[in-house]
Amino acid sequence: MQGNSREVSSSQQGCHEQLEAVVRKHLAQASRRPPAAHTVAAFESVHAQVEASGKPLVLDSYCGTGMSTALLAQRHADCLVIGIDKSAHRLQKHEAGAQGHYLLVQADCGDFWRLALAAGWRADHHYLLYPNPWPKPGQFKRRIHGSADFPTLLALGGVIELRSNWQVYVEEFAQALALAGVEAQAELFTAAQPLTLFERKYAGSGHHLWRCWCQLGHNTPPRAAEHQTR
Repeated sequence: MQGNSREVSSSQQGCHEQLEAVVRKHLAQASRRPPAAHTVAAFESVHAQVEASGKPLVLDSYCGTGMSTALLAQRHADCLVIGIDKSAHRLQKHEAGAQGHYLLVQADCGDFWRLALAAGWRADHHYLLYPNPWPKPGQFKRRIHGSADFPTLLALGGVIELRSNWQVYVEEFAQALALAGVEAQAELFTAAQPLTLFERKYAGSGHHLWRCWCQLGHNTPPRAAEHQTR
């Protein structure tokens, strides 16, 4: 497969200089921002179904068109998979047909995570596949690990896997996990079966694909690591 996707371009060539300060601040005090009304409504629309299923929960945040959600439902056939994306336009492009159980929700991911945590939900797996890299240095706090929602992501637990075609993003995510006292693996990989349209496009364009994953317990809250990682 061939592609013409451009690689991520940024003046930032290594981990952001404020990564440690920002992550430690957020670990000390997670977001208290009230969730948006539309996300509250979206959460309530699936809450009863999730509670009634009794199945392990898999979250597919920033799922885009939901292609990955359907494929993950096949991979995790004994789980309930929820794909979350804020864009109705992207979700409307979803092509159903997977053999498995999954839900698609239009919601802000950070708000949805906090509502899920407050409801006592815990993730068995949590996928973060090719989120917007926000490559400008001034956009650092828009990245998952630079946001105030990062501690909530960790508190939901499970196996977290983040993928990106920008090495810096994955290395930053791994460093943020280390600051939270979480051991993580960051590595190059080959996508034998692309999970998203972006992954298919990036692989076809010859990009290097990177991933970071870690195993979090369901009952162990994140903590700030004592050691320095730089």
